[in-house]
Amino acid sequence: MKELLYSLIAAFLSLFHQIPDGLEIPAVTNPEAVIEHTNYTLQYDERYEQADWVAYELTASEVEGTVKRGNHFREDPYVVTGSAELSDYKKSGFDRGHLAPAGDMKFSGSAMDESFYLSNMSPQRPGFNRGIWKELEEMVRTWAEENGSLYVVTGPVLNKPYYQTIGENKVAVPEFYYKVLLDYKEPEIKGIGFILPNKKCDDGVENYAVTIDKVEEVTGIDFFPKLPDAEEEKIESESELSLWNLFEKK
Repeated sequence: MKELLYSLIAAFLSLFHQIPDGLEIPAVTNPEAVIEHTNYTLQYDERYEQADWVAYELTASEVEGTVKRGNHFREDPYVVTGSAELSDYKKSGFDRGHLAPAGDMKFSGSAMDESFYLSNMSPQRPGFNRGIWKELEEMVRTWAEENGSLYVVTGPVLNKPYYQTIGENKVAVPEFYYKVLLDYKEPEIKGIGFILPNKKCDDGVENYAVTIDKVEEVTGIDFFPKLPDAEEEKIESESELSLWNLFEKK
């Protein structure tokens, strides 16, 4: 009966399918800490000296951009409390790991440049940043091409009062990272989440797939609050790998 109800709701919504502005933005808990950069928005958490979340839409045409990767890592002047600094990462043994990846910003010089703000970085172990995290980022670009666009929210899991820290600004070293994806285009609207440990992983990305509900439970973040309630409930309770073609090809 519940499945029938969901089907009827989906059929009804498809007749009036409109995409809300800012669909990618999670529920904001600190408006003063929300910063809009070119093609991505973040909410900065001064306690941990990094973003709680970074959100953006990624389209197929953006994936096809040709702007070369930058390297201008720097403080974010728009963080009113002051962002992490380059010196925090120096000789720390951790990568300045992108949350919104530079590879998603190749369509615009300003988007590429602004992706190197340290507010968009988090201390990632090299084996993680250059391994499974990079693999997931590449999958996201493939899915954006296949589906036309994706709404992406990504960040560190920061659910404890104390973490290992680096640098004078005490930048927290997360133990896990998350990424949630929403494909909001007909005919197959779908969502999926991932929670990955901040370490070198030898198994596949698919082993870390979860529902968006699970990511909300772990992070305390309300994702995609602009979706109609019934639609949000359905999308966020599912993590059907067969709907994401890349996993079927593996």
